[in-house]
Amino acid sequence: MVNPVKLMQMRNEAVAMQKKMQSRKILGESRDNRIKLQMNAAQELEMLVVDESIVDEQTLRIINNGIKEAFKDYQKKLQKEMVKDVDLDQIKKLLG
Repeated sequence: MVNPVKLMQMRNEAVAMQKKMQSRKILGESRDNRIKLQMNAAQELEMLVVDESIVDEQTLRIINNGIKEAFKDYQKKLQKEMVKDVDLDQIKKLLG
């Protein structure tokens, strides 16, 4: 039987870890420094900066939104793939 107190503790720990990961910011840059992106440690895209000499502001907005949408779609699909490998019996044993 699943211990509800233990389950809540695990959930709270997971939420705290997620917040901690979201608070860590990492900046990636192209070699020529004309393209930069910032992600958090939870692998969520937060910012994309493209040098204005490469693309106009409206196009940049379209690219930025498109990349964020594509990345969120990727994350959802990845989560579905990862769930396929989860052994529910093992999780039940861990929870008691």
